[in-house]
Amino acid sequence: MQVILMDKVVNLGNLGDVVRVKDGYARNFLIPQRMARRATAAAIAEFEAKRAELEKAAAEKLAAAQAQGEKLSGLTVQISQKSGVDGRLFGSVTNFDIAEALTKQGFAVEKAQVRLPQGPLKNVGDHAVAVALHSDVVVEVKVAILGEQA
Repeated sequence: MQVILMDKVVNLGNLGDVVRVKDGYARNFLIPQRMARRATAAAIAEFEAKRAELEKAAAEKLAAAQAQGEKLSGLTVQISQKSGVDGRLFGSVTNFDIAEALTKQGFAVEKAQVRLPQGPLKNVGDHAVAVALHSDVVVEVKVAILGEQA
């Protein structure tokens, strides 16, 4: 299925690109999330009429993400969890826990924006975690896990 992208999509294209994707990806993800529309002649003409407005909105989103990224970069978040004597946690610290701690500090971050490539954090100590605020803005945040003796 050919779709016209209404927003920048990672590993797919930029605003206004007409790309061919699998039908299920378009129907179940891109179109419901309002990231794309079917590439019909009427939709392309309508997009061209609104192009400047959409590009302005995308630039504003990017600027807002960059401003929040400057505030977030270098930030240290402290999370306390129960741990054993050897420094291993009972349980783990997930992206949900990190997003919740950032939200308590006044930053609107969703759990899907917190990137943990090695999986949940399971040891006491300092860990570097990536937070993707926008497809072009990825900030590194330091997570300090404090152990509570059980």
